[in-house]
Amino acid sequence: MDKRLLAAQEALAQDRRGDAVDLIVEALEDGVPPSVQLYKILLQNIFALRRYAQGAQWATKAVELDPKSYEFHNFLGVFLRRTGRYKDAIAILDRAIKIRPNDVSALINKGNACNDVGDGAAAETIFTQLVRQSPRNAEYQRALGHALWSQRKLDAAAIRFRQSIALQKDNIDGWLDLSGVTADSGKLDGSLKILDKAIAQYPGNARFLQAKAKLYRRMGKATEAEDFLNTVQEQVGETGWLHHEYGHLYGDIDRERANQHYRRALELDPDNVEHRFALIESLDRTRQGNESAHIEEAYRTLKSSPLPIPLAPGNAKVAAEVFTRSGDYEAAAALGSFEEMGRHWASNGLPTALLGHMPRVTRPEHRHELVHQHRIWGDIAIQRARANPIRHPSGPRQSSKIRLGFMSSDLRGHPVTYFAWPLFEHADRDRFEIYCYSYFTGDQIDSAQKFVRSNVDVFRQHPFISDRDAAQMIADDRLDILFELGGSTHMNKIEVMAYKPARICASWLGYPHSAGLSTIDYLLVDPFLNPPDPSLLIEKPLVMPRSWIAMGSQAFPDRLGIEPVAPVRRNGHITFGTANNPYKYNLAMLRTWAQILARVPNSRFLFVRPECGSQVFVNNIRARFEAEGISGDRLEFQAVRGLHMPRYNEIDITLDTFPQTGGTTTCEALWMGVPTISLFGEAVFERLSYSILQNAGLGDLCAGSVEDYIDIAVRLAGDEDRIQALRTGLRDQLRAGPLGQTRQFAEDFYDLVAATAG
Repeated sequence: MDKRLLAAQEALAQDRRGDAVDLIVEALEDGVPPSVQLYKILLQNIFALRRYAQGAQWATKAVELDPKSYEFHNFLGVFLRRTGRYKDAIAILDRAIKIRPNDVSALINKGNACNDVGDGAAAETIFTQLVRQSPRNAEYQRALGHALWSQRKLDAAAIRFRQSIALQKDNIDGWLDLSGVTADSGKLDGSLKILDKAIAQYPGNARFLQAKAKLYRRMGKATEAEDFLNTVQEQVGETGWLHHEYGHLYGDIDRERANQHYRRALELDPDNVEHRFALIESLDRTRQGNESAHIEEAYRTLKSSPLPIPLAPGNAKVAAEVFTRSGDYEAAAALGSFEEMGRHWASNGLPTALLGHMPRVTRPEHRHELVHQHRIWGDIAIQRARANPIRHPSGPRQSSKIRLGFMSSDLRGHPVTYFAWPLFEHADRDRFEIYCYSYFTGDQIDSAQKFVRSNVDVFRQHPFISDRDAAQMIADDRLDILFELGGSTHMNKIEVMAYKPARICASWLGYPHSAGLSTIDYLLVDPFLNPPDPSLLIEKPLVMPRSWIAMGSQAFPDRLGIEPVAPVRRNGHITFGTANNPYKYNLAMLRTWAQILARVPNSRFLFVRPECGSQVFVNNIRARFEAEGISGDRLEFQAVRGLHMPRYNEIDITLDTFPQTGGTTTCEALWMGVPTISLFGEAVFERLSYSILQNAGLGDLCAGSVEDYIDIAVRLAGDEDRIQALRTGLRDQLRAGPLGQTRQFAEDFYDLVAATAG
């Protein structure tokens, strides 16, 4: 026998599973003849180690070795399910069931996968069969309850959860499921009573106590939640989960205070992965105080111990964001492939993660894969909405005007509102009744929101409303057309669009891609933003005649002063720069920027971002440039949040990110007299700057290839006179063109909407 297999046997005898697996894998990869028994040992131990991605790889080989093996097909199905490849898992499990129809293991796994993917009807069929065979099996009852729950058969689901509790009195998950489905039915007080009953029967159970704190927050009862946590702390003392819940309670109110609690939770329970990632995510979202120090701490906490493999989808999202924000692209890539991670996030209801996935597009097929990933999420959301549809009122309306709605929690001091400003400033009240919907959780009405409220007919703000109730509220307003502006960003409710709450539904502004919902009819674009390949959009393009945005005075005021002499004339060298968010960075882009610096002697590059105060970020970015022969002293880093506009007075040329380009940042640079070089591609997220530059009269700064991108940047760097002319003349050029003609933009928008909704 191969000595590595002998060593693996010894490792297993000493309960060193990880060493055993590594030795077996090494032996197999070196050509040791495989056997059914060896694969069984390998797969069993990979499963025990929870190395599910590795398990899928080796289970595939095992199936190839023995195509009629029930065990190998079942293993592969489980591994695929655990890595988020639910449809593939179901297909493999169907093959297992065909091989051995009377064995329930694969059938159970298939039912669980159907529940995972939101196919409640299929799961219901499976678990109904299993419950008939074993009516006293509490877990079958629970699984059937989940299948019914996903179909919005809430009363029937509650019956199954009660049955699972009756069969197994200490069924903690059953109690929590019963509380959850009751809350989902809108009976929040009833859900609270269930938890109180559970706590009375099992006093001190941390999961029940934690669930009650969460329910208070869901009910909008922050004071009650805080009082409850204080009472529990007096009774049981400090525990990790208590501080974890305190952190969630204060997260959107006082981020620094939340961080203190998350840190303490991790101190008390250092091996708890959820405590660790709650702290990391909160630090990454902290904008108060020293933001750079928070970024640094988030990265250090993430790297402080090995990551569990695989990461839960939400934790993988957080890890990808922090790694990318810190310039550790190798660590981000190690989380999984483009296909695996995107499908995993989409299948688990995390469309927000797909925004950060766009900069990872490296091949033409990735564009279509990204559309597919959005569809995965969208189809699941629509399926859930259809299980509990909203009512659409019938009969004539009193007003004959077109009823237009805007849905966004960013209808306040936010870039979304600043770009939408011209539509409220020049609202066509003769033809339209305008409704706005916000789910913003703050209670302060700032000046921007006051302006919006004063220029619309109805402004509804409901911070704690459910997706379905929000959809019903909008349907009751009987809109002709509804635009969602927020995409999947924080506090927005893109899932509302799955219910098709208006006769016509459309997206604009907040998300540079199709959201994924076939219930959204249109995406507002212009001739430049519109993808040349129609299959890269899920919605139909709603094409503005000139520009898809206009630069309103609120976001782009004249008081933002421009230094009249270009930096190259003040400093004697060209300064390139960027203020784009580092989530848009990637290795290929950074190499290209370094190549541009190499071709422009003595040039510099200025990064203007909050991350620039983080030594990890600085060191990683410098290392990328130094690898291309650019010394670190040619790079400058300025840590700035919110006050970055004057820094454009230190930049001659901005280099746009790619494949995901800038939008707001491109407009800001041009407003400050700084030209932007952009590489455009096929998809919407690759064409934002292309549209802006074309409408600004700077189409010659748009490149269709990396080589052209470099050449255009080098050529412009050598044209000092043009750089100077743009510095002093570009703002007037913008005002005279489609981007600056806000009244014309509003007229174009309202005419287009009237023609579409008429």
